[in-house]
This record gives sequence, structure tokens and C-alpha cells, in this order.
Amino acid sequence: MGIENKIKLYLGDITELKVDAIVNAANNHLYMGGGVAGAIKRKGGKIIEDEAVSKGPVPVGEAVATNAGKLKAKYVIHAAGMGLDFKTDETKIRDAAKNSLKRADELKIKSVAFPSIGTGVGGFPPEKAAEIMINTVKEHLSKKTSLETVVFALYSKEVYEAFEEVLG
Repeated sequence: MGIENKIKLYLGDITELKVDAIVNAANNHLYMGGGVAGAIKRKGGKIIEDEAVSKGPVPVGEAVATNAGKLKAKYVIHAAGMGLDFKTDETKIRDAAKNSLKRADELKIKSVAFPSIGTGVGGFPPEKAAEIMINTVKEHLSKKTSLETVVFALYSKEVYEAFEEVLG
């Protein structure tokens, strides 16, 4: 199966997906406030944030895995795409995605779902985030990995279309 066949796009709520792990677009202190993090905490429970915070703070660009509480997924991988200043850039997004994929392999899981890191409170352009994240995932899938499916779970039509365009 080609790399492109392993990458899927989904328009909707990442917390509803039945995958082994979902990625949280996190800050480096791993507090779960608004956006994707807030939705994950509301649906999965505060237990996820408690475990995440106990593993932080981490350097921006790093990622840590926790249990997924009451979610359908088994794990939440918290990708620190920004600090508490809510500023992000290409390097932070790439590193956060890369380290999330490493955590997925360490957990030996087959499926993971990513949000669009940095495009919410981080204010990063969706087209650029799509390019960075899709290329990072393709590079990872070209090597030995436990991952068989990577889903980009995108909440808005605008962001979905940006990813669709990059994926071609």
C-alpha cells in the first residue's frame, strides 16, 4: 500500500474517531484549556490533563503520551506546538508532529489522528501547516513504522480544504 493510501482526511471532531491515539495540539506546559485540548478534556475527562501536566513542562516541539480517559482512543499524544505565549512557527509545528509520530511508534500503535497543529490559537496559516504536517507524516511513513493509518481530523471546512489541496 502506497504512503498516500495511509493518509486520510476527516472533517469533524477528532474526539469522535476510533483510532489508537489522537494528537492534542498542546502548549508546552500541557494545560488543556480551549480548542482541541479543551474538547479532549471535556469528552475524555480531567484525568487526561492531570497525567499530561504531571509529565510537563516539556520543550516546545516535544510530545508526550497519556491515557485517553473516556475517549474511544487508547492514548492522547500531546504535541507541544507552542509555549504559553501561544506563538508557533514552522519548526515548532514540524518538531511537534515528528515527535508525536515517534511516540506513536514507541506505543506500537497502528492508527493516529492529528488536528491541524498551530492553526487555532496559534494563528498559523492552514496552507503552510498542511504542507509541513503532510510532508512530515509522508517522511515518517517512508521508514519502518508501526503506523498503518494517519488521519488528519480537521474541524473547519477551510482547514480541511487546505489539507485536501496539499494532499492532492
